[in-house]
Amino acid sequence: MKTVIMPRPEHPQPQLVRSAWMNLNGEWQFVRDHGISGKQRKLYEADSLPDTITVPFCMESKLSGIGDKDFCECVWYRKEIDLPADWLANGKRILLHIGACDYRTTVYVNGKQIGRPHIGGYVGFTRDITEALTAGKNVLTVCAEDYLRSGNQPAGKQCTDYASRGCLYTRTTGIWQTVWLESVPASYIKQLRYTANTENATLHISARLQNGTGKTMTATAYWNGAEVGTASAKATPTGCELTLPLSELHLWEVGKGGLYDLTLTLGEDTVQSYFGMRDLALNDQCLVINGKKVFQRLVLDQGFYPDGIYTAPTEQALIDDITRSMACGFNGARLHQKVFEPLFLYHCDRLGYLVWDELGNWGLDVSRSIGWKGYIPEWIEIVERDINHPAIIGWCPFNETDFDQDEDLIAYVADLTRKLDPTRPVIETSGYVHIKDTYDILDCHDYDQNPETMKQRYLDAANGIPVRLRYRDPSWPFFPRFVSEYGGIQWDVNSGLSNSWGYGNAPKTEEEFIARFKGLSEALLFNPYIIGFCYTQLTDVEQETNGLYTYDRQTKFDPKHFYEILTQKAAVEE
Repeated sequence: MKTVIMPRPEHPQPQLVRSAWMNLNGEWQFVRDHGISGKQRKLYEADSLPDTITVPFCMESKLSGIGDKDFCECVWYRKEIDLPADWLANGKRILLHIGACDYRTTVYVNGKQIGRPHIGGYVGFTRDITEALTAGKNVLTVCAEDYLRSGNQPAGKQCTDYASRGCLYTRTTGIWQTVWLESVPASYIKQLRYTANTENATLHISARLQNGTGKTMTATAYWNGAEVGTASAKATPTGCELTLPLSELHLWEVGKGGLYDLTLTLGEDTVQSYFGMRDLALNDQCLVINGKKVFQRLVLDQGFYPDGIYTAPTEQALIDDITRSMACGFNGARLHQKVFEPLFLYHCDRLGYLVWDELGNWGLDVSRSIGWKGYIPEWIEIVERDINHPAIIGWCPFNETDFDQDEDLIAYVADLTRKLDPTRPVIETSGYVHIKDTYDILDCHDYDQNPETMKQRYLDAANGIPVRLRYRDPSWPFFPRFVSEYGGIQWDVNSGLSNSWGYGNAPKTEEEFIARFKGLSEALLFNPYIIGFCYTQLTDVEQETNGLYTYDRQTKFDPKHFYEILTQKAAVEE
């Protein structure tokens, strides 16, 4: 008998782990609903669907078993599930989690719709499905609608043409992150917020609870397996707040990490989690971590995979992208035009790898009022989901918006982000068209391929001469401190790919490539005015060939060349 290996079997949310969980990845029944008539045909009551798909991979991907890259605005999934006998005993609740599904998702259990449709393709959602369950076999049905070409939803780098082109790539429709079930007590922990205080060696925990009023929540921290602190507090109707003192302070550090394990209990509910202790501040827009200035040596990471598109084929593939970057001398990444899965962020936390969180706003027309509806609810979910990761050093809600953007929307989202998280800086819209008094760090994208003109431009900026780049309003003196996209040097190892794309003229030799990379990087690294940069990019993506690695993650050059350049001391570093 052939052994069936479950894809992506690991727990998908390391900050909220319970022992009673069931991974639903693997084979599901599936159908493409081109007429968007499935609800009228009552597919949620169907005895079967005609095709099969491997979840959590989108239908466009090879790993899904389908590989259909044409447009489809509605798809359906169906899976029969059998629950362990004790999962519903003693008033327990069954929670369904979908890690991410693009874009408007409706859940049915045994033909009954569960809650309202979830809107947003980048973060997950949870539904309590207990009341719809019966003894024995149950049927889970999911409908995903994805109106990519409407201009009303964030789509990131998903191409609105049939074929990929330039810096736009293959689409993702439907489920693209792990689906799982949990059995929880009637009273349970729903959401956690951690705030580290390194000066006092304490961690403040704010918890949202279900049916927790009057119950005691206890938190116990561990370092390398040894208990280093515990605290308890009684819950109120609004949740539970407690401050956990640590007998040992171990700082989370760039390039090293440093994580405490954390166990939380509320009655019969037990959750395993983790946290990191670090300070984060700005000094003249320069990042300061644990009192030390840090030059941001970032790389642009788009998070695409040849066989899984938006979804990494394995957990190891997530880890490998981080270690590939670090092998080149980068200390972090801009996670670009896509919200990465929590498991990737966990490994960033574990390895001390800095990241900027960004929503894939491309595809959403932010000049129209509907942009508010298409953006704000999902951005709130992103910040609330990711706020506890010590590796995240800033929020970037928008990327490369143009002059016709709704400035009120951009400014409101920036202010909202600071209210949701006052501990991290915000770049309101990365690139060229900033809004005065809305950013904490002023950045720009500069794809000049000439190291000498690049060097002079930012020396001039340090001396009060404004930087002039495309889209920049000439009436506004523009003095960016963070070059959050640069480089993009083409190097097509396939030499002759008909639609190969990159920035500027490609070098003719490997030596010329390295020399240009060195010149552009050092022009910024050695400038005392510049506080960080982000090189475009870590890997090729489909036809875009400006990665330091190929799309299938093969080396183009020996990473030690880049490591020697990038790990030199920056001018702003003490």
